[in-house]
Parts: sequence; C-alpha cells; structure tokens
Amino acid sequence: MGNPIGIVAGSGEFPFLIVEEVQKQGLSPVIAGIIGEAGISLKDKTDVFEWIEVGNILSLISFFKKNDVKEAVFAGKVNPGVVYRKEKLDEASKKIVTWAQKRVPSALIQTIIEYMKDEGIQIVDPRQFIAHFFCEVGIMTETKPSPDVEEDIAFGWKIARSIADLDIGQTVVVKDRSVAAVEGIEGTNEAIRRGGQLAGEGTVVVKVCRTFQDPRVDLPAVGLKTIRSLVDAQSTALCFEAQSMPFFQKKEATTLADAHRIAIVARKL
Repeated sequence: MGNPIGIVAGSGEFPFLIVEEVQKQGLSPVIAGIIGEAGISLKDKTDVFEWIEVGNILSLISFFKKNDVKEAVFAGKVNPGVVYRKEKLDEASKKIVTWAQKRVPSALIQTIIEYMKDEGIQIVDPRQFIAHFFCEVGIMTETKPSPDVEEDIAFGWKIARSIADLDIGQTVVVKDRSVAAVEGIEGTNEAIRRGGQLAGEGTVVVKVCRTFQDPRVDLPAVGLKTIRSLVDAQSTALCFEAQSMPFFQKKEATTLADAHRIAIVARKL
C-alpha cells in the first residue's frame, strides 16, 4: 500500500466508507478507533489499528507519529458530552477545552485540529475520498412530497440554517409550519425520534450545513440510519442540502423510504 493516512474513527458507517475509499486510492489507513464509538469490526479493515479514549489526545498523536502519519481525517460521530466529564480528559485535552472559544463541538474540534497541526499532523478535508456520495438537487425517492410537505420544507429550511449558524444543531423537525424539535447535543437521529414523539406522525425533517462549514471539523451526512429514524418517528419526508452533504447507503435508504411512503428531497437555496 501507499503512504499512510490517519483515520480518527467514531460511530456510524462513515469510517468504514472512508477506509474503503482510502484503500481504493492506494493509501494505507492507520485507524484510531474511539472507544465506545467505532465499530468493533473496523479493526479488521486495516493492519494498523489502535483503540483510543475520546479524551486522550496525547495517545492519538503518539499512535499516529509512531506510524509516520502526516495527514489524517475525522470520520464518524463522537458523543460531545465528554466535555462535561473532565475526569476522562488527559492534560492536553483539558487545555484544549480551556483554549476553545466556545464549548461546542465545532469549536473544540477546530482547536484540536490546530493542536495536531502544531504536532505535525494535518487534518485534511474528507470530501476528497467520498465525492461520489454527494447528490444534485432533486427528489431521491419514488415517493413525491405533497404541497403541504413542500411548505414544511421551505419553513424548516430557514430555521435549520439559523440554528446551524448558531452552532446549536443542523436538523429541525417540523409539522404544519411549526417546530417540533431542534437538534441539540443528542444528534440528528435522536432529534428525529423526539420530534415524532412530540408531534406524532407526519413530521418533516430538514438537515442543512452551516453557511460556512469546515468539512474537516464536521461533515453532516444522511444515510440509512437517518431513514430508520424517520420510520421510527413515522415521518413523512427528509430534506437535506444537495452538493454539500453526503448521502450514504443511498440505494438501501431510498428503498426503505419508499416502503414507508417517505419522500427524500435534496435541495439548495
């Protein structure tokens, strides 16, 4: 294999897809699996793997340096609640929490990126490995959104962009031009389910990027797990930002959505 590239792996399918695409490009994945987040089978995808505690940045850097990693990507979700559990942070991580301008995930990750750069490890844009997962504007499913759903999408879009730019979350759940749930620290899928519990069946989910989104810090995505959450919530539609947000496991996701009469729409401003 070619040059090593580090992968800081959280939960979900994203790390597995990144590993596959990295290998297709002739690079050698060096995977740091976040304990309690990364899939156990991920260690079978590479010859170089190590489990790392989420608050142990020094172990992460040491592992990458030992394996000659000069560039790395963040892939997958990590529970940001660790910032409230300082006993799990090493000294470097405690300093990062102190240095960050705000104790929100994007600010903390940006500070981590700068810290790792100073240590000789550049965090790079993951989009170079997953370009084919991005969608153009259009309806992804056989199920079409009704006029009422289209109104809810237009209503929810502006609100979702506002909360994203405020660094609150990137997803809103709406119904009948009313907000049922706003994504917080729990993440998209739990916000979708919460919205369904509060508003009942027929909710519409809108997920967008920030106006100025740094994909190294956070690359919002949708996929099969998103649709499963919509099914659980008995939602009617998902709208996500075209060209800016990858759609993973598209075939399986759209098939499941159509089976439950859920429309999936990719939109841009």
